[in-house]
Amino acid sequence: MDITFLGANDTVTGSCYLVKTIESTFLVDCGMFQGTRELEERNYEPFLFDPKAVDFMLLTHAHIDHSGLIPKLINQGYRSPIYSTPATRDLCEVMLLDSAHIQEEEFEWKNRRRMRAGEPLLEPVYSIEDAGKCMEYFKTPPYNKSIQVAEDVSFCLRDAGHILGSSSIELTVIESGKSMKVVFSGDIGNAEQAIVKNPTPSDTADYVLIETTYASRQHKSRSDTLLEFKAILKECFASEGNIVIPAFAVERTQELVYVLGQMYRAGELPDIPVFIDSPLAISSTDIFRKHPECYNQETWDIVQSGESPLDLPTLKYTRTAEESRSINAVHKAIIISASGMCHAGRIKHHLKHNLWRPESHIIFVGYQAEGTTGKKIIDGATSVRLFNEDIAVKAHIHTLGGFSAHADQIGLSNWLNHIAPPPAKVFLTHGEGESMRFFSYFLTTENHYRVVIPQWKQTIHLRSPLLFTE
Repeated sequence: MDITFLGANDTVTGSCYLVKTIESTFLVDCGMFQGTRELEERNYEPFLFDPKAVDFMLLTHAHIDHSGLIPKLINQGYRSPIYSTPATRDLCEVMLLDSAHIQEEEFEWKNRRRMRAGEPLLEPVYSIEDAGKCMEYFKTPPYNKSIQVAEDVSFCLRDAGHILGSSSIELTVIESGKSMKVVFSGDIGNAEQAIVKNPTPSDTADYVLIETTYASRQHKSRSDTLLEFKAILKECFASEGNIVIPAFAVERTQELVYVLGQMYRAGELPDIPVFIDSPLAISSTDIFRKHPECYNQETWDIVQSGESPLDLPTLKYTRTAEESRSINAVHKAIIISASGMCHAGRIKHHLKHNLWRPESHIIFVGYQAEGTTGKKIIDGATSVRLFNEDIAVKAHIHTLGGFSAHADQIGLSNWLNHIAPPPAKVFLTHGEGESMRFFSYFLTTENHYRVVIPQWKQTIHLRSPLLFTE
């Protein structure tokens, strides 16, 4: 079996693996590159395989860095099944359309400027029409059920505990009469998150591909994170400015609503407006309500008590552009908007209107990739470029890491150490170079794993029980 690493090498975006067995050719994920211009230019390059020749795809979860190039794949002739959990399928329906909508809007704006300058017009990676065609190819098996997808390949989805419907994939391949089990971790969740369950680790594996987003860090405990969040909000409430929270539309926004609802019911949140200003986040919240089978026990107990874990009395959803613009006239409100890394979406408008105000507070509660506006702000930039305008950074900037939906070094190690006996080799993916190198050293010295850090476009040949690199 050959695995070619087509993304998420020395970066946390663009996850995509091309897998070839004797009988089958298939993909695990097909994600979009995000961050620096150099990375994003990869989205326009031709696929390094023929989409028409791919037999099926296994999708770990709906985040755009794992699913975002599926419409491009469809556009170029892919017509085979896409296997995911039901919740992932439903989230992809809104997320891929949202991605296409953002692209079309941004390219319309860029092309008006290029047209006036007499420059060639640009095209987005894919269109809304392309995104709309994807859903007919989804097939949605449940967790923990083995699916025979080809003569020599079967798979089983395990709950990765990252976002609603996220999966790790246990892949079983038969070659020369021998069975080989390869586990793709997907994005492994942080334990004790709101709403979703804890990750379900695999019991056995011959080889493991594991993400390393936060493999060089240790998160604060959930209780400490909530105390810090409440302390930051208390400081913010003392001023007259807005509290702007860039948040991923899926999972992070719903977790924040969950926490703010708990605070309100406990008398810890004043009666100030809380805006969810992201059409994608609003649609995603509806999907969260549709899939209680993914809830952890704490969230399920709230539902059983007759309350909604995703509501509070001061919550206002703003779907339309006109409703979004009306927030500009509001002071002393909590504004939660996407994208979480501030590189696209309505959050850019809220930063434009609040970053320069000393009374405003910006709270970052998620990962900020290199090259994104969010990363520049938390790294101490005195100004950032928004809509061709330099905006001064005068607001109070807060960074809160404990809300992460990614497991830290301890969580990743615990997930991996659950596999017994240890896998023959561990491949590190989905991380910045420093994080992967740190985790490689840790696994090698502390746990004596045999670790490989694959390069972009590298092909690894796996054979039970031997491994060869070509």
